[in-house]
Amino acid sequence: MLKKLTYFFVFITLINCSSNENLVNCIQSLPLNINTDLNNPQLINAQIPGGHANLNGGNKGILLFNKNGTEFAAFDKLCPVNDCNEPMIFENRLLKCPCDNSTYSVDFGGAPQTDGYNCPAIEYQVIKNGSAIRITNF
Repeated sequence: MLKKLTYFFVFITLINCSSNENLVNCIQSLPLNINTDLNNPQLINAQIPGGHANLNGGNKGILLFNKNGTEFAAFDKLCPVNDCNEPMIFENRLLKCPCDNSTYSVDFGGAPQTDGYNCPAIEYQVIKNGSAIRITNF
């Protein structure tokens, strides 16, 4: 029985592994460390689940997204693949690159939603302590 379980877990691990070689050409994030407070009037819309706010920082600005009232996600608004001068636009829980119309899900870690695209949107770590928010990548 133990042998069968071992084979099962090895099989599951192997089918879940994917190559990261396509991600080598993806744009990487810059060092980032933003400290702010949810009580800041600029973040009023990010206080409710599903709400968001735009912040200065990163490459093209930062989208702070309130997932469920207690968990937050932050994404750089730089298009992951295209050398686009415009920041991504947020609508319907997706970031959209205006230069090539590629879309990225804020619910799934910036995963590309457009066929043929492998690079995710740049996601930053969000640490919430009371009303204090820290957005960082280190």
